Amino acid sequence: MWRRNFVRLVGGGAIFGATMPLAACSPGMPDDAVAAWRGPGDEPDLRRWALSYAILAPHSHNLQSWSIDLRPSGEIVLRCDPARLLPETDPFARQIMMSHGTFLELLDMAARERGHRAEIELFPEGPFAPEKIDNRPVARVRLVPDAGAAPDPLFAQVLLRRTNRNVYDAERPVPDTAWQAMAQAVRPYPLHFGRIGPDEPAALQRQRDIARTAWRTELVTPRTMMESIRVLRIGSAEISAHRDGISLTDPMVVLLDRVGLFDRSRAPAPDSMGTRRQIDDFDRMIASTQNFLWLTSDGNDRVTQVNAGRAYVRVQLAATAAGVVMQPLQQALQEYPEQAGAHAAIHELLGARRPAQTVQMWARVGHAEPVGPAPRRGLQAQLASA
Repeated sequence: MWRRNFVRLVGGGAIFGATMPLAACSPGMPDDAVAAWRGPGDEPDLRRWALSYAILAPHSHNLQSWSIDLRPSGEIVLRCDPARLLPETDPFARQIMMSHGTFLELLDMAARERGHRAEIELFPEGPFAPEKIDNRPVARVRLVPDAGAAPDPLFAQVLLRRTNRNVYDAERPVPDTAWQAMAQAVRPYPLHFGRIGPDEPAALQRQRDIARTAWRTELVTPRTMMESIRVLRIGSAEISAHRDGISLTDPMVVLLDRVGLFDRSRAPAPDSMGTRRQIDDFDRMIASTQNFLWLTSDGNDRVTQVNAGRAYVRVQLAATAAGVVMQPLQQALQEYPEQAGAHAAIHELLGARRPAQTVQMWARVGHAEPVGPAPRRGLQAQLASA
């Protein structure tokens, strides 16, 4: 886990934690915040049983923007919660749509595990516009008994999947069998899988440089930094109350927050010691990275974005089965103006011709010390009410 570094800024009183944005887990994580990772047990309702796995899907900033309607008989209607978006860093909601894709893929896997197929109709009332999303459904799903619906071997990894932001072991290679499994996992969807390793040092270093540039841009742009600060959950009580967002459990942070010295009202200055320490920590993390993977699509419509999410979670589950960890690096893929340079650079480096092609996912891959699960709000909290 990245170190948390905290500094007293010039002028007295203002303290800011240095590893943002970060969804973290530590021994201080409250049990109720991660209870969903124990699975649904003997839940008799098939829809609820399957959904209890779907809500464990990866989601940008751990916002869990899924709104689930079980009121239509025999159906699951999936919408996006408009209060759980990232308008600054994800202005066109591309990452949010990918996060709905990860949800639907796990739902499909869970249905298969119980001898059903998930009939998923995407955007049954029409797709969202490219610039924004609205209250129309992302998907309408029916779970249909099907003796031919074979269980997916990747389902066994759902409760074990983690996003790992630690420094990676630079001396331990990712085996070819793991890469083959990850590439194979993409095949149900029309995404192009790419990877790079230490055998291409110049291109590898170029990817590291783009990642560093994009990270610094997000840190020193106040409005994008504040988007992360607003979803900070500090200490067990706050984490339990929200069970989403970016969790910080470091005892020093909790203490500073309790005495009013942890400032969440404004972004740190670009030249502050806190910002510099965050940049230094990220540089160490990236320097340890010997492998990257990416998923590229032809086109970038809403269905493609959902399918990119479905493909990504399959890749991560395949990596988990192989004992490999990964962390998405979305900063350079984000479409806000300050990231335009990094966005163009990573697309050019990966051979994705804009606007015909889009890099939907870019992630660091390797081996690292294990981490615990991120908080989850639980199924009941995500069900739409009358």
